[in-house]
Amino acid sequence: MRRAVLFAVALAAAGATGPSAHASTDPDRPPAAPAGLDFTVRYTFDGDRPLADVTGHGHDLSPVSRHGGSFATVAHDSGGALTFPAPCHTEPCPRIALRAVPADDLNPGARPIRYGASVRLDPDETTKGENVLQKGYSARGSQYKLQIDGTAGRPSCVLVGDDRPKIHVALSSVSVADGRWHTLECRRAGADLAILVDGARRGGATIPARLSVRNQIPLSVGGKGSFADNDQFQGTLDDVWVSIGD
Repeated sequence: MRRAVLFAVALAAAGATGPSAHASTDPDRPPAAPAGLDFTVRYTFDGDRPLADVTGHGHDLSPVSRHGGSFATVAHDSGGALTFPAPCHTEPCPRIALRAVPADDLNPGARPIRYGASVRLDPDETTKGENVLQKGYSARGSQYKLQIDGTAGRPSCVLVGDDRPKIHVALSSVSVADGRWHTLECRRAGADLAILVDGARRGGATIPARLSVRNQIPLSVGGKGSFADNDQFQGTLDDVWVSIGD
């Protein structure tokens, strides 16, 4: 059953501001990015500007939507989280993504990169494609992405290099579609791409050591955009972050 309580505050996609006053959706697993990282961008979805980049680097998010797509803020831990549209099986479906303008400091090139989020996804909220965060497209240019694809709800990390459109995937061995909060992290260092779930490595892939990701595509959270095949995220997100470099 869809968690209707999460939608107590339905915010229009183009004008959402503060978090709701609801009780925490699930306080037993608060959002947590790894400690000690120099974040390139981070969204905690707290306070009066939930779409602001809290690093101060200026990568604030703006919503793009279609067919009534919107998000809602919900209380989580001591702050807020964002919940996205429920699964839709009859077009036209509501679609929304949150995007930051393209910026070169969000391109890792061949440097180490770590990125992740805290997610909550119910068993009936899985679909064939759900994007947590991404920069770039696999079909053209290059890409890094965190997604939860398929009915099993197993997250994966994706890298596509500048020189050839080969998709490299590190798929988790465990599902996160159980109605509880989980922390997800993608970690690339040299030729290793790993996915971590709740701090434990749950999958990996070997990639070209010189694989480079540079593009002029916006960083997107919750979907590619507002077009038909946007891989809409269906659950609740908190603490989305990217850290580039050693």
